[in-house]
Amino acid sequence: MNILVTNDDGIDSPGIYALAMELRTIGTVYVVAPDRQQSAVGHSLTVSSPLRATPFNREGELFGYAVTGTPADCVKLGISTLLDVQPDLLVSGINHGANTSINILYSGTVSAATEGMMMGIPSMAVSLNTFSYQADCRPAAKYATRIAQQMKDFSLPPGTLLNVNVPAIAEEKIRGIRITKQGTGMWHDTYERRRDPMGREYFWLAGTYHPSATEQDTDDAALFDEYVTVTPIRFQLTDHSMIERLRESCKS
Repeated sequence: MNILVTNDDGIDSPGIYALAMELRTIGTVYVVAPDRQQSAVGHSLTVSSPLRATPFNREGELFGYAVTGTPADCVKLGISTLLDVQPDLLVSGINHGANTSINILYSGTVSAATEGMMMGIPSMAVSLNTFSYQADCRPAAKYATRIAQQMKDFSLPPGTLLNVNVPAIAEEKIRGIRITKQGTGMWHDTYERRRDPMGREYFWLAGTYHPSATEQDTDDAALFDEYVTVTPIRFQLTDHSMIERLRESCKS
């Protein structure tokens, strides 16, 4: 099995290394990832500057290509141009920080998997519920590999990808896997007002995340309960319930 691995934390992050090493146990891994941090860039593409792809070494051997672009750029460039083979699977991650609820829309990790899905590749995004780069990513890598093996026998329908979130706890404390729906948690954003060394004012995005306290069977709820969450998601944004109402309204 040929597996394309990417992320949004950058090709030098510990998460993508742990993921690629574990996925090597089930297939041939190709890494095409951003050359720097690209968190929360969503599904943006680079259109006004050239992309460069540079071979990148880790632990004394070729690890993959570092691309001067976004996660979606990496997937498009990798599949269309850099790789000599068509991937059988795309895995994006391991992201540092959960991608649940509203975070799915902002996430470069999920957007990379979405791009793979749009290009006809079975795709999965994997995130670990901590922003710490000192966290042990191996349990998340093992669960991602386990789910990847199962994806070979379970055909995702066109237009669907899997969004996986893993609790940042010891592997033996993880309670299992739950299939969940996307929650409705939201960020309450604030901007910190700061000044640079020259005295000029700037703003830094901050805020707190508020998961829904009442929802059941959601990604946030199951992750809080120390389960690995697997959420099948689609990006079909039409509000079908409004179509007939709008048609009637437009007649008048």
